[in-house]
Amino acid sequence: MSVSLLLRARRAEPPIAPRLNAGAAPLDRDLDAAADELLLGWAAEGDRRAFDRLALRHLPRLFRVACRITGDSGAAEEVAQEAMLRAWQAAARFDPARASVSTWLHRIATNIAIDRRRAWRPAVAPDQALRDPGPDPEQRLSDRQQRLALAEAVAELPARQRAALALFYDNEMPGAEAAAALSVSTRALEGLLRRARRFLAARLGGEGG
Repeated sequence: MSVSLLLRARRAEPPIAPRLNAGAAPLDRDLDAAADELLLGWAAEGDRRAFDRLALRHLPRLFRVACRITGDSGAAEEVAQEAMLRAWQAAARFDPARASVSTWLHRIATNIAIDRRRAWRPAVAPDQALRDPGPDPEQRLSDRQQRLALAEAVAELPARQRAALALFYDNEMPGAEAAAALSVSTRALEGLLRRARRFLAARLGGEGG
């Protein structure tokens, strides 16, 4: 997933001119040790290798969030790809005083995914649960049924509540960072999570989940 998205995301040329104070030559830069902000700064200068490294760091998490919000792995790939394209094109406008690179990227991906407003569907193939290790066939079947029940319940949540769950639980982002990615206050994020948890508890509890 990451490689295919990366190759597609690199096709767009950055709509900015290279800066004169580029520092070390691109081939001499230590991309592995560089912080996200430095990689993005190099990408703003036109360094594709720096952008590639940044994309590889963040694409898996962006994909997971997009998959949770859209409920479709194909749509999630498109969302993650579009998020990185926009990041590549807007690299020069990034303001580290306002957000971290991770928060900024998640905000872009979350907004794109919410705009899709596709119905949530289980990302697990119907037969995958049967291949998962488990204590016995009965337990595996029970686990599969619980996952499907959860998927159906999450499908009924509004997109922003799904996004809050994805950022806070799936990607384990701190509350303040998850709130920033959603462009809401921490209190508003807590409200989204609380309403989502109450709905899921009622929905699954009512069905014996």
